[in-house]
Amino acid sequence: MALFVVATPIGNPQDISARALETLRTADLIIGEELKVLRQQMKSAGINGVPLEQLNEHSDAQDIQHFLNECKNKKVALVSDCGTPGFCDPGSDLVAACAKAEVPVHAVPGASSLMALLSVCGVRLEQFLFHGFLPAKTETREAALKTLVRETKPFIVMETPYRCEKLMQDLSVHFPQRRCVVGLNLTQESERVIRALGKDLIRQSPAVKESEPIVLVLPN
Repeated sequence: MALFVVATPIGNPQDISARALETLRTADLIIGEELKVLRQQMKSAGINGVPLEQLNEHSDAQDIQHFLNECKNKKVALVSDCGTPGFCDPGSDLVAACAKAEVPVHAVPGASSLMALLSVCGVRLEQFLFHGFLPAKTETREAALKTLVRETKPFIVMETPYRCEKLMQDLSVHFPQRRCVVGLNLTQESERVIRALGKDLIRQSPAVKESEPIVLVLPN
């Protein structure tokens, strides 16, 4: 059969395509990162009766082989906790395994926090560097930030909600004079887009502890 890589909303539940809904309804199996989140997603989308399994950072090669075998014989849908899967999540390992085994892989595109931020940043970009999530550990995080300080291209970083405040502090310290565009809770009622120098981010975003950030940092 095949693997379908299905984008789901990043915040607003209405941001799901008709094709995504049809793919999920007709799937023999739906794979997500966390079962609790996956169940909530399917309930919100009105999807019932389709078996659910999880593929996350704790999955191993045996799990990938199991899902590959499922994809060979069934219509399997892969989703992430939000947005487009296979991008900064373990789904890419399954996609790679399917490609190697010549199992068809189909994209069902839709919401993406990366493209959402770029669409509202107000900057014409010919190229940019996507850095993804900064490391959680202090030493490796500092090393990553010091590397980015030397970067001359615009770049994008992401962070989890519980490290949002830490990210704002890091940007203010390492990029005080760089222009930043910060998207918080994109597509949700609490959505905010902040455009400021790194040194001013903390002052302009005082309540960010529970926000989901994605940040574009521009050259001087």
